Amino acid sequence: MIYLDHNATTQPAPEVVNAMEECLTRAWGNPSSLHASGQQARATRESARRALASLIHAPAANILFTSGATEATCQLLLGPLFQPNARPRHLITSAIEHPCVLEPARVLESLGWSVTRVGANADGLIDPLTVANAIRPDTALISVMLANNDTGVIQPVREIADLARRHKIPMHTDAVQAVGRIPVDFAALGVDFLTLSAHKFYGPKGVGALVFRDATAVAPFLRGGSQERTLRAGTENMPGISGLGAAAQLAEREMAEDAVRIAALRDRLQAGLLAAFPDARVNGACASRVPGTLNITFPGIDAVTAVMNLDIADIAAATTSACSTAKHEPPHVLTAMGLTPEMALATLRFSVGRGNTQDEIDRVVATLTDLVPQLRS
Repeated sequence: MIYLDHNATTQPAPEVVNAMEECLTRAWGNPSSLHASGQQARATRESARRALASLIHAPAANILFTSGATEATCQLLLGPLFQPNARPRHLITSAIEHPCVLEPARVLESLGWSVTRVGANADGLIDPLTVANAIRPDTALISVMLANNDTGVIQPVREIADLARRHKIPMHTDAVQAVGRIPVDFAALGVDFLTLSAHKFYGPKGVGALVFRDATAVAPFLRGGSQERTLRAGTENMPGISGLGAAAQLAEREMAEDAVRIAALRDRLQAGLLAAFPDARVNGACASRVPGTLNITFPGIDAVTAVMNLDIADIAAATTSACSTAKHEPPHVLTAMGLTPEMALATLRFSVGRGNTQDEIDRVVATLTDLVPQLRS
């Protein structure tokens, strides 16, 4: 199969699988136990924490392991609801966020919070000025993603974090599509919170992290034990954490070289498709994007039908976020950018990864050159 859906998930790297097997066979103890087996597991956990800290330039002590970015984001957005004297306040986010932010925001609204969802321009960019204009005296948090999962567009998070800091408002960024693909420096970004998932950068599913600047600003969400400095109850997913650490080490070592090659493949795919279909539209083409993402509209096709036909041709692609695919609605990111529902439903997302080749890209172009006219007819 030609796999071009790396924004949905990536295949765990051999180094990751090896680390997980090592954990399952040799470091399988409970890291909370005091005996030698527990100490070995604890050392494995902390080694992984340091590896992730090195990749994203954050203090290791400020990394909280979770089951993934969705849990981490829910802990950040919904955790304060369980604090004494919690009261409804105001959240600013964007209309192009992943559902892991948008759905908790809806929960907050149902409980009396006000939520402002700022729009994006035609290139898929959030304007920091629109965020600044949305700030109110009761604004409790600003949440804007670092890189968009549909378009790959990199958002001006540093500028937004600067204005948030001037107003003394905490800032969160969903960095799921950025970590391991582009340099991410937690300290330089200026955000207070960052969330990520390992399976987006060749790690395992079911593990991620919440990175924070101040532990006192993090409220427990899962309760029942004292693990993770009492911030996240439950025995840790040690094989997953081990795999995350190995993926972080691999990304730090190979990300720069991978990014150049993957961007070249993405650009080759984009150029080939635009040459075959001059009426196609690349969404986010005028903005900076993560290396592998191509979001392209072919007027007159049904994208779901296209994905099914590509699958028959042994090519894996997508229409939108895997978390939203089942809805079969126009991708909300694209309609927020100004595309009509019809155009949004005619859009395919290709996300190139480490294992792809030029020959594969050329085969995809050739397949679509035949397929798109058939779908239009």
